[in-house]
Amino acid sequence: MKTLKIAIQKSGRLNEKSVEILKNCGLSFENYKSSLISTVQNFPLEILFLRDDDIPEYVQDGIADLGIVGENVITETQAEVEYLQRLGFGKCTLKIAVQTGSDIQKLEDLNGKAIATSYPVILENFLVEKGIKSDIRTISGSVEIGPGLGLSDAIFDIVSTGGTLKSNGLKPFADVMQSEAVLIGNKSILDNPEVAELLQRIRSVLSAKSNKYVVLNVSKDNLQKVVDLLPGVKSPTVVPLFEPNWVAVHSVIAEEDFWDKINSLKAAGAEGILVMPIEKIIT
Repeated sequence: MKTLKIAIQKSGRLNEKSVEILKNCGLSFENYKSSLISTVQNFPLEILFLRDDDIPEYVQDGIADLGIVGENVITETQAEVEYLQRLGFGKCTLKIAVQTGSDIQKLEDLNGKAIATSYPVILENFLVEKGIKSDIRTISGSVEIGPGLGLSDAIFDIVSTGGTLKSNGLKPFADVMQSEAVLIGNKSILDNPEVAELLQRIRSVLSAKSNKYVVLNVSKDNLQKVVDLLPGVKSPTVVPLFEPNWVAVHSVIAEEDFWDKINSLKAAGAEGILVMPIEKIIT
């Protein structure tokens, strides 16, 4: 049995969530901050802790079989890897931003302007697509200070909340790319049974996180109305109660529909609604 290698971010905004999802998959390992590698005790897997910029190329070259990294990093490095699963965390938007009060009002105004960024490939592709010719100035570190220092007229960077932009006298100007953490794989290991097992575990964790387990009481007179609102994983489970003409209904509700469903269930006659988190859903 081959021992797989998965690369995750050593430090930064994706590290904690990457470790969390692997542990929620039942993997037992130590997350040593000073170590570059950790062996999983109960699964044929080693975890490599790397710089996020290096992860796509490590996976492409087969040094790591799998990786968890931001979609923006994959696009920027242009690595040839397989997208296996979007993970739902690390969401952000890559934006062009300009100084508050700037005379840049529309995309065409970026022609001939200097834009500072750590993501020149993504930015250049966007500008070419829009037919705009700008002076792309690649820098590492805090690109937000570029306009203030006279280095650039605008910046292009990751924006999560916009607080950093505002504190540097900048405002969002144009959205370029949406990004989130993605599980990627080397093209040569896609048929590996251990990869399939790990992917199933990850998907079961993600499915559980996006759903709630619901138990409610309803009279048989209103049962059909309630069942019509609760498809469940396949169909709701209905259990008779001691009180005549009453049943308990067990089902699953998607997190995104939760409050609308709850209000609809109450209106349909549901009572005593109990809501619980789900640890895993395996289909």
